[in-house]
Amino acid sequence: MWLNNILETIGNTPLIKLHKITKHLPCTVLAKVDYFNPGNSIKDRMALKMVEVAEQEGKLKPGGTIIECTSGNTGMGLALAAIVKGYKCIFATTDKQSKEKIDILKAVGAEVIVCPTNVEPEDPASYYSVAKRLSSEIPNSFHFDQYNNLANRLAHYETTGPEIWEQTEGKITHLVCTAGTGGTVTGIAMYLKEKNPAIKIWAIDVEGSLLTKYFRTGEIDMNEVHPYISEGFGEDFVPDNYDMSVIDYFEQVSDKNGAIMARRLAKEEGLFCGYSAGSCLQGLMQLSGSLKKDDVVVCVLHDHGSRYVGKIYNDQWMMERGFLDVKTFKDVVSARGQKRLITINTDAPVSEAVELMKKYDIENIPVMDHDQIAGSISESGLFQKIFENSNLPKEPVRNIMEPPYPLVDFSTPVEKLGKLINRENGAVLAKDETGAYHIITKYDIIQSIGS
Repeated sequence: MWLNNILETIGNTPLIKLHKITKHLPCTVLAKVDYFNPGNSIKDRMALKMVEVAEQEGKLKPGGTIIECTSGNTGMGLALAAIVKGYKCIFATTDKQSKEKIDILKAVGAEVIVCPTNVEPEDPASYYSVAKRLSSEIPNSFHFDQYNNLANRLAHYETTGPEIWEQTEGKITHLVCTAGTGGTVTGIAMYLKEKNPAIKIWAIDVEGSLLTKYFRTGEIDMNEVHPYISEGFGEDFVPDNYDMSVIDYFEQVSDKNGAIMARRLAKEEGLFCGYSAGSCLQGLMQLSGSLKKDDVVVCVLHDHGSRYVGKIYNDQWMMERGFLDVKTFKDVVSARGQKRLITINTDAPVSEAVELMKKYDIENIPVMDHDQIAGSISESGLFQKIFENSNLPKEPVRNIMEPPYPLVDFSTPVEKLGKLINRENGAVLAKDETGAYHIITKYDIIQSIGS
């Protein structure tokens, strides 16, 4: 039996038990893995529902244009619906969103307008304001406004909530879900609370969002708001989709901890998920002290890791933000102490290179030509050539020098350095912030292990 179109594949995503990351917890932890939706995120559910409701209410008409502000995933769901139903799409997004998200939206035929992140929602340049303006200027268009469109939470009340209840056979005791527009956490919570009011709903927020303080105090405190890197959740206002009465607790997670946990999900559980998934599970870990043996916890994993390969799954990106605790070239140099780099000029005799190796007890020397790296000379290389040329000590270094050592970035991880140093290549060079060269050899790598 076949399906009529891609939209019919939305929903009925798997519930998968976690093992390694949660092995120290006393309870069962299950992941609702919604990247199995065709657009690789949970937002497919609400995007389709919003379109269907807009059609029923006459707000979206044949040949019309869908306009929305999105962090990427809602746009993907709307784009899929637009392809099947014959609509155009224009999306406003922010400059903190991953390039992959923007490229994917363009790939499915959407026009994407990138707006600044660090502006107030009311600012004309914000992605909220841009979407509103476009909907007023473009004929036969409709701004979906996922934040205040209650079809958002209705989608999860009608689909995600019932799926979780049925898949756990009604045994669920805790739902853990990141909080952004409010549609997912509120919609699921509304359904589950109807089934069993004792089920605990834990909403996971990000540091820099005002939602947590608003939940606890009822106060909208803009002093709570500051820029954050996490994508897809957290807000600087309170969307209409929230019904705080069905949420039991809010917990904030840092950008760093959410990113690290997402990487752990991929490596330890085989679940290649996005930023919010890592933050969701991190939030659970921070609250795990209140869990008991018979509890059944469901964590909502919103989207796929392919959206973040240039960010949280990129070592360089993680290191630049201090999220990845790995040793680098700089760390090795700092640990051994600053040592003067011993070099030799191309015109110098080989005998001078030998004397330098003896004096400083080194095996590898960069060869310079007018302050530029021209080559290298090594103890092993000299050993091979000494039997071929009896006049070797008098020869200029340029005649017998080997290729230059690889030049890498000062922040290159030690793991990568180890792959560059081999039998033919005994060292690696890098420049520090002042432009000075430093060298790392096999010996330095060995010495750094465990230090």
